[in-house]
Amino acid sequence: MKTKTFLILLFALSLQMVVACPVCEKQQPEITRGLTHGAGPQSNWDWVIIAVITAITLLTLVFALKYIIKPGEKSSDHIKQSILTNL
Repeated sequence: MKTKTFLILLFALSLQMVVACPVCEKQQPEITRGLTHGAGPQSNWDWVIIAVITAITLLTLVFALKYIIKPGEKSSDHIKQSILTNL
């Protein structure tokens, strides 16, 4: 029972950290209002950096899922085969 209470408390506290405080919400631009703390992007270069980082993150996610779902190694001497045959 203590574990369940701890997890509920941890979840509640983590939600509080995710939501921006009222002071930070006033400083944020419309698109990021309520999501983050701080002053937000200050110039157009900040938006370019955010866009590039978002694109890299999404590409990483797409390729990670692609290679997890369908890796494509079919040769019998691939190291994956030696692990699978020992199971």
